[in-house]
Amino acid sequence: MGRDWQWGVIFDAGSSGTRAHIYKWTNESTVPHDHSTKDLASLPKLKLAKVEKTRPGISELADHPTDVGDYLQPLIDAAMAEIPAKKIPDTPIFVMATAGMRLVPEAPRAALLQQTCEYLRQNTRFHLPDCERHIRVIPGETEGLYGWLAANYLLGGFDQATDADDGARQDTYGFLDMGGASTQIVFAPNATEAAVHWDNLKLVRLRNVGGAASEYKVFSDSFLGFGANVARQRYVEALEDRYSTNGTDVLPDPCMPKGLRTTFTGDLVALDAIPPGEHTLVGTGDFEECLNQTYPLLRKDALCEDSPCLFNGQHAPAIDFDVTRFVGVSEYWHVTHGVFSSPGDKPYDLASYKENVDHFCGQDWAEIQRGILPRKKDSARKLQDAQDACFKASWMINVLYKGIGVPMTLSDTSRPDALNETAQDAQEGNLDAFMPINKIHGTEFSWTLGAMLLYVSGQILPTDASLPVGIGSNVAGIAADFERWGPSQWTTPVDGADTISEKAARAGPRLVVMALALEVWPHVASASTLEW
Repeated sequence: MGRDWQWGVIFDAGSSGTRAHIYKWTNESTVPHDHSTKDLASLPKLKLAKVEKTRPGISELADHPTDVGDYLQPLIDAAMAEIPAKKIPDTPIFVMATAGMRLVPEAPRAALLQQTCEYLRQNTRFHLPDCERHIRVIPGETEGLYGWLAANYLLGGFDQATDADDGARQDTYGFLDMGGASTQIVFAPNATEAAVHWDNLKLVRLRNVGGAASEYKVFSDSFLGFGANVARQRYVEALEDRYSTNGTDVLPDPCMPKGLRTTFTGDLVALDAIPPGEHTLVGTGDFEECLNQTYPLLRKDALCEDSPCLFNGQHAPAIDFDVTRFVGVSEYWHVTHGVFSSPGDKPYDLASYKENVDHFCGQDWAEIQRGILPRKKDSARKLQDAQDACFKASWMINVLYKGIGVPMTLSDTSRPDALNETAQDAQEGNLDAFMPINKIHGTEFSWTLGAMLLYVSGQILPTDASLPVGIGSNVAGIAADFERWGPSQWTTPVDGADTISEKAARAGPRLVVMALALEVWPHVASASTLEW
């Protein structure tokens, strides 16, 4: 007999498009008595069944929200084709919008979200009990927390996490995400730092298969205006200010390859077509100077209440990089593995990366074009990526090593292979202080997994009904801003029940208990399937 799958759907409504992530997990009525303590102490296991995407971003519909049905229908059809019809009424659906929708004014944003919920309720049978909770725009900080959950879930960070009495270890991975408009950092400081920065942390609570809660005290911050594209806009404005008094119409830009000419907005300009009296950027291909000129964009000199500081005046707990390794997604991956990568590349290290960037950015733009244009597929996109690559590389390096303070090499520099980390190293805890990631188990990383993990974890009957699953401010009791995942209350106490089936009987018939198959998807990927 096949597994009795339970299903869930999350639409990631981003600035450039929407992706439907369809997850499944095994729904059992009991956990056998012969399960080991380790099994019961593990988190539920989820599997990504399918991803479907559409363009453009949902924010493009802000002025005509009634079109949202036509926009979402292909994603809905993909989900309904994947999920058995009898399971649809029990399948929760979420639409979570990010960067693009955060910029939409409040009134049209609310109208679009309401129209989205009404369409899903009227045209599908998915489980959608609460529009406000299921269809919403999530803050950058929340998106970062979901990403932190997803990364640690897949990489085994929750399996190895400890919180020693001396505050020496907290082995979860730190998480970095950079998009076009903002960048996020999330990490769990050690116990000593957590005690000092108690009021500046978030509480993250999950529930394991046996019903016990596990808690993490996490620092999370989102820097709006520090994503790659907005940082570029600020950089160009700084160039204009610098050269505005010298009477020239041509501004040298060290963050573009030699000879590349563009308008301030990035449009290509031919040498013989420069409009008189208009400012034009011309690339000089000097990457070291590019690093120097992008560094001030971090605003490291901004007023900071206390040390240590990251950038833009943001105070944060001290990071012990000997213990906390960081993974980076989105632009961190694309900037390190896009333009500057080639087949057979070694895993990321700063020394090799800078060498590749120096070589590329010092080339003539005409030479770069000759290497791209013969590739008819996506040549326009590849040219745009090449045009932006030098700035993005400098920005990423400055954010990582000057802003956050990531060490440029492993602390254990005595290791002869310190700059050549492998996937197996990561499995064994020898990950470099920073490593970009894209796919784990052959599946593209997504923060939506973190949100779905909270949902599934919240459906497990608790051994302590006073501890709801979710995220919120790190205060005693349940914070006013606590984002609860799961029932608002359990009908009866469940302590002392020997099996989950007994707990279910005491908690009430309407609750579905998730006792999840432990072999579906191991937390830690094998070296052969982990892609760095």
